[in-house]
Amino acid sequence: MKPASCLIVLDQGSSGSRAEAFGADGTIVARAHRKLEPSYPAAGRAEYDAQQLYAGQAAALREVLDALPGSAEIRGLAVACQRSTFVMWDSSTGEPLCPAPSWQDGRAADLLGRVRLLNPAVHSVTGLYKTPYYSASKMAWCLQHLPAVSRAAAAGRLMTGPVASYILWRLSGGKIFACDYSLAQRTLLFNISKLRWEPKLLSAFKVPPRALPAALPSGAVYGEVELRGRRVPVAAVIGDQQAALTGLGACGDGVAGLNYGTGAFLMAATGPRPLRVKGMLNSIGWDPGQAATVYFLEATMNSCGTALEWLKQRFGLIGGIEEAAAACAASGRPAMVLPAIGGIGAPYWDYSTYTTVSGLTPQTGKAELIKGFVDGIAFMLADSFHHMRAGGVKINSLRASGGLSNLDALLAAQADLCGVEVMRMPDSEASARGAALTAASALGLRWFGALPAPSAVFRPRMDEKRRKELLSAWRAFVRDAARMSKSLRKFRALER
Repeated sequence: MKPASCLIVLDQGSSGSRAEAFGADGTIVARAHRKLEPSYPAAGRAEYDAQQLYAGQAAALREVLDALPGSAEIRGLAVACQRSTFVMWDSSTGEPLCPAPSWQDGRAADLLGRVRLLNPAVHSVTGLYKTPYYSASKMAWCLQHLPAVSRAAAAGRLMTGPVASYILWRLSGGKIFACDYSLAQRTLLFNISKLRWEPKLLSAFKVPPRALPAALPSGAVYGEVELRGRRVPVAAVIGDQQAALTGLGACGDGVAGLNYGTGAFLMAATGPRPLRVKGMLNSIGWDPGQAATVYFLEATMNSCGTALEWLKQRFGLIGGIEEAAAACAASGRPAMVLPAIGGIGAPYWDYSTYTTVSGLTPQTGKAELIKGFVDGIAFMLADSFHHMRAGGVKINSLRASGGLSNLDALLAAQADLCGVEVMRMPDSEASARGAALTAASALGLRWFGALPAPSAVFRPRMDEKRRKELLSAWRAFVRDAARMSKSLRKFRALER
């Protein structure tokens, strides 16, 4: 009897490291998870212990391998990874030289302001905007402030790159030092048109080119790693959001992907060339069906899951998604909330406005505040959705994934504010499935078949007039919150 075949995916996210084995029919035959939490050593700082990060991912991989039958044939390995977190390590020892700054880390905001590059120039090359959440300014900060990093760079021993690069380097015994285009882009050092590291940006941030990994297409054979004594090809490396789009089947035809995780991400395919829309990112990705690089318009929201986690950890208002759902169902008139933890992403790119709550009345209680935060997530993403459509992007429906996609109140609000149906996909964690599809395509495997049907569909119930009124009110609220925050900062009103 022919042994069962599988593909293994390492799904390294902001809150956990997963490993999953997919069979040829797309079912998950083994899975494991290790929790991952960043530390927050100072205001504006968020980082991981790089050794623990790798150890957790390696432990999840071992658990999956142990769960597979001895006769199982491992056809390939794929890596889906959080995009802007990076590691700096010593090539001679393999030891990390410092904690790994998270994408949420804003330590280099002042340094970034001193880099003499204007946003239009940065956006035209990288598809991104000049913000401290991408890697380049934090790489420069580490080179300037951490002696171990600067010494390794001077000696030619510095290696730095997205988390996926470090994981593969360790798994391969130092033989694979690479990342894909989608991860390279998130460093703010990559030219998405020429598909290469950009010399002008490397010079501006003083990052040595030899310290960076090779950049390859998402679906490609990167090399081999040894698993269970056998050589297994690494056939895909891809950013988690691009992987989620593939897993959702949202690579065109008027269907966009919406992933509610630690942050939230709205992405719509624009084809073989980037489409420029003010306030939106141009992200690079992969279409397994065409086996080709494609471009997406992307809107990012920095505080999605983190906003509700904040209510849980700091105020004890909710315990989990079930309590959030109950609060939304019990809410009367919700508060108006701008969830700006970690700054406001698209379409404003504002990192100085505070999280703002308005519209409190004597009737406002716990449920109304929680519902206000949930609605704030939907408002922010709807704002970007309508920017995309105004820029010429055809979006007729949204496919939703991620942990918070299980919150009915959020998807119902999203459908109302966007004016299109929102489909909850049954596989709430689409990133691993998308990475597996990408690897299967690169290996010439015709696996998985049709995309599963949605587990729920939310259709808009709000009329167009009311939708426009609410979005106008939201945009005025954001503008007023920005002005108020600017005044509070100017007069140092919160420093008392």
